[in-house]
Amino acid sequence: MMFPLFWRIFLSIWLAMAVTVVASNLATRFLLDRERQAIERQVGLRDLGMEAIDVREQKGRGDAWRFLRSQGERLDLHLILVERDDEDDRLPEPIRERMRSSWNPQKPAVIDVTEDYRLVAWPRLSGGGWLEPGFFKFIEFGLASVLITLACWWIARLVSRPLKHMETTAKAISEGKNSLRVDEEITRRRDEIGRLASAFNAMTDQLCNLLDRQTQLLRDISHDLRTPLARQRVAIELASESGADAPLMASILRQNERLEAMTSQILTLYRVTEQGEAIDRLPVEPLPLVNRVLEDAADFARHQQVDCRLVAAPDVVNLRFMGDPGLLQRAVDNILQNALDHTPRGKSVHLTLKNAARQMVLEIRDEGPGVPEELLGQLFEPFFRADKSRGGKGWGLGLAIARDIVAAHDGTITAGNSEEGGLSVTIRLPVFSVG
Repeated sequence: MMFPLFWRIFLSIWLAMAVTVVASNLATRFLLDRERQAIERQVGLRDLGMEAIDVREQKGRGDAWRFLRSQGERLDLHLILVERDDEDDRLPEPIRERMRSSWNPQKPAVIDVTEDYRLVAWPRLSGGGWLEPGFFKFIEFGLASVLITLACWWIARLVSRPLKHMETTAKAISEGKNSLRVDEEITRRRDEIGRLASAFNAMTDQLCNLLDRQTQLLRDISHDLRTPLARQRVAIELASESGADAPLMASILRQNERLEAMTSQILTLYRVTEQGEAIDRLPVEPLPLVNRVLEDAADFARHQQVDCRLVAAPDVVNLRFMGDPGLLQRAVDNILQNALDHTPRGKSVHLTLKNAARQMVLEIRDEGPGVPEELLGQLFEPFFRADKSRGGKGWGLGLAIARDIVAAHDGTITAGNSEEGGLSVTIRLPVFSVG
């Protein structure tokens, strides 16, 4: 059975207001009763009543009234002498209305003086030593503020706490922790938040299942393609040796090599993603690693008519970090190849290597057209190509592989458009030795 969040909030506020009214009334009644009892117990009021009776019997009602008025001013009280009626023993109607009224905070106290007379007393509005009406308003306002504040706090906690947990879970899942889900305590709630949490978990399960199936499909296809591609390559070479059309065979061979390279990239991406922390870790020197990448890319750079310029800080010679040299070389090579593919002829690719806060920082900047700002966040996604700005070369796997390799080495990789023009990709890896 579902209990909607709307009714939870509505009833919580309504109950808080109702409890506030009841509690303030009870507190006010309690204080008024205590005040009335204090007046009734006040020493001398009975004697004062006796004196007023004597004055009335000897001098008349007017003198008795003036006597009570003067004594009342002295005691900060309103004083009235009431004669009992043999037929009706009730108090006069104005006094009874004052005692019944819930709006009048000064409740009369009735003191039996004799069998024939009663003295009625209640505090003056400005009387010192008695509770003023403003005090009762303060009590009511204070109780209302406390109770409504507690109700609002409970409502805010009821709504914000599970939503905050869902936000944290969603953020962690977006960072790659696909095994996380919203707690069952929240999904069991019988309101919209519980249903939202259940739908969130179901959606996450479905998306993770689709991603796993996609990864598995790519891995299986790539793995199964390696053997027929290798056999095809042998057949192409044999056909070329047998006198087949050389230009045609060369074109077919190039396409075969592209397919082999793509399957190799996909398998590398899968291997890095699946292995995670299980990769081999050896001491790696960044400067020799970057130099090896530049040597391997030298022929392609000359073919593209692009210069590669490396600037290394003096202290990087002694830097060391732990990692897999082969995978790290692949990551740097992928970024460099991406830069070479999109740098116009006659331009340069700039590499900067430095040490910053015990981190190896490698920046690779090309002089190409750059990438639109709205697409920068997608550059490291598999099979993403910013065709409009980057020419659509490759399969969109190089930067994705570089990202996963760097992440497996506890590093970070970022991309942005440089002020000089072109795309700048920066790798940061933690170092364990600087000397």
